[in-house]
Amino acid sequence: MPAYAYRAADRTGATKKGVIEASSAPAARAMLRERSLLPLAVEPAGARPQRAGAITLPSFRRGVSSKQLATLTRQLATLIGSEIPVEEALRLVAQQSEAKQVSALLLDVRGSILDGRSFAASLANHPKAFPEFYRASVAAGENSGRLTHVLNHLAQFVETRQANAQKLQLALLYPALLATVSIGIIVLLMIYVVPDIVRVFVSRGAELPFLTRALIAISAFLQNWGLVVLIAILAAGLVGGRWLRDPANRLKLDRVFAERRPFKRFSRQHNAARFAGSLATLVESAVPLVEALQAAAAVTPNRHVRERALIVAARVREGLSLRAAMTEAAVFPSMLTALVASGESSGKLAPALGRASSELDRELDALAATLVALVEPMVLLMMGGMVLMMVLAILLPIINLNNLVTL
Repeated sequence: MPAYAYRAADRTGATKKGVIEASSAPAARAMLRERSLLPLAVEPAGARPQRAGAITLPSFRRGVSSKQLATLTRQLATLIGSEIPVEEALRLVAQQSEAKQVSALLLDVRGSILDGRSFAASLANHPKAFPEFYRASVAAGENSGRLTHVLNHLAQFVETRQANAQKLQLALLYPALLATVSIGIIVLLMIYVVPDIVRVFVSRGAELPFLTRALIAISAFLQNWGLVVLIAILAAGLVGGRWLRDPANRLKLDRVFAERRPFKRFSRQHNAARFAGSLATLVESAVPLVEALQAAAAVTPNRHVRERALIVAARVREGLSLRAAMTEAAVFPSMLTALVASGESSGKLAPALGRASSELDRELDALAATLVALVEPMVLLMMGGMVLMMVLAILLPIINLNNLVTL
């Protein structure tokens, strides 16, 4: 049955919100009245509320975070592994979820299953929440009768990916905060403090050093044009965002990241790790290789690498070996193609891809740790250098004035 998001008032007049399953909106209102609730609004779960007189737009499917996806996948794997039917497992996980969005999503999937669709087909109604490789794995698990095994693999993969992303974000948080606060303080000093100090030097009629004159010029520029510069930066950001929405422009940028230094190594390691991890999960779930390649390519972040991965899938369909197709694509590390070759030769492709994914993740973690370790002192040196230049620009005229007084 479909799920409906409701807003209702109880006997005291307090407003309550939630999600309820019913065959139709009138049935949902009737169920609310049976609970002594006065229905104020009842809409299909996931639909956007409309204001009076507003133009009705097609509802969109909302995504969920990686953490939420990993949690619900692990819960489903545990419940289904305990021989609980899929639709009942979805209902239990929806009840336990604190996020109304996730609860509504799972109830909508459950309703689709109760209407006679498969689990994978029901997940396909929410492509933003459940990526293509996720749906392909679930479909393979349903067909092979190994759904619990597949869900456990998916949960582990999503948890690992989410943990790696969170680790990198936390590592970059301190340098980003340090740079933001330092630049803000320097700009405030330039606008409000430096002009008062400079006024003293000018009143004495002293000849100012070049560094001090440069500081005065920058301060005057920020006072007169600072707001214009800020608006120009925001406008450039908006224009850049619109430019990147064009798939052709995004492909050009991704090609630069994949083929040009200094981004090439990090980009290829990151995309190869995602591709190998997804492909290992799919092959382990008994998904046909060509379909697995297409699904793994769909979750590869870089569009240039994604395009080359789809060509790999096409070449494998034509009869070429996976190793030869990946070598021909020229976007994957040699270590990955070597392990794929050994996996194909031994007939154990899934374990070989799993080892390659783990090794790529370790190398990526080491590379990310090195980059983060370089970013922090670089930010400190840059901010310290800017502060030092400001101090020297202010102290040099003072020293010159003291020398004049002594003479």
